[in-house]
Amino acid sequence: MAQIQGSCDGRFSKVAEALAASLDAEDVGASAAVHMDGEPVVDIWGGYVDTAAGIPWERDTITSVWSTTKTMTALCALILADRGELDLDAPVARYWPEFAAAGKQDVRVRHLLGHTAGLPTWDKPVTAADLYDSQAVTGLLAAQAPQWEPGTEAGYHSITFGFLVGEVVRRVTGRGLGAFFAEEVAGPLGADFHIGLPAEHDHRVAPLIADPQGDKPEGFPVGVSDANTSAWRRAGIPAIGGFGNARSVGAVQSVLASGGARLLSEAGCERVFEEQYSGEDRILGIPVRWGMGYRIENHTCSWGGWGGSLVLVDFDHRMTVSYVMNQVLWDGGYDRALSIVLAAYDAII
Repeated sequence: MAQIQGSCDGRFSKVAEALAASLDAEDVGASAAVHMDGEPVVDIWGGYVDTAAGIPWERDTITSVWSTTKTMTALCALILADRGELDLDAPVARYWPEFAAAGKQDVRVRHLLGHTAGLPTWDKPVTAADLYDSQAVTGLLAAQAPQWEPGTEAGYHSITFGFLVGEVVRRVTGRGLGAFFAEEVAGPLGADFHIGLPAEHDHRVAPLIADPQGDKPEGFPVGVSDANTSAWRRAGIPAIGGFGNARSVGAVQSVLASGGARLLSEAGCERVFEEQYSGEDRILGIPVRWGMGYRIENHTCSWGGWGGSLVLVDFDHRMTVSYVMNQVLWDGGYDRALSIVLAAYDAII
């Protein structure tokens, strides 16, 4: 069985067993964490940063988490709303006047967070290199018309979510999303999560390993190889460009399960559950209940990253479970995270 490093409260031993089983099966390197009331009760890792199995995954190894980054971006908006600096029901154009173009004058901030704004993609093809020019791709979104009447349907805004919400954050605070997150969220929490990774951390990054089926699914503008470049790391793409590990993902998101900690009020945390849409997502093709930036189910909120990473926040049990890995899997990639989540619940129910 794979060797697991770190600390694990005895009652959560099955979480360590689940991670070891995953590493013995399809994983190469991975980390898992459980926070209760904001405090870590599981902080474990194992495996390797490379397929040659030469370099161990260490305590401070970090990697690209793809769309798990969205939970960080959404949290920034919730914090600003709780401070009274951002009205989630206000027109986006109140903060970003140019956004009113092409019939979007009535699109609300909550539509951006709930994937109902009608801007799931750009009207013209974009490449990974285009995404490094945040001002340009954000300007394109401001100019284009929505693909459906905002607020009536949901369609997963896989990449545009971050540029849309991030631009609102920038207009409100005068700081880019990555800078605001670093100074107002990660910094106060001491969390090793980065949206825009400084070069001095490059030596800690476990490169993503592509699925055997290929670098990227057909039609998607970016691939695993893009996420392994220095340009990607520096760009701080606020929907899919974050870097961290299970410990840091859990440390940030556990704020929601512990009443806001020092970042926002308990009522501000509960705003996650303001339902924006429930039904089949026209992009994902599956039923989803979208809250304010998160998928919501009962009294939990969650989201994951392309290929397998995941964070789930359970408000009733004040528990946060997180999983981050470097082996990307297109089919069944989330099964590994689900095994970690189920093992955590086994300890408390």
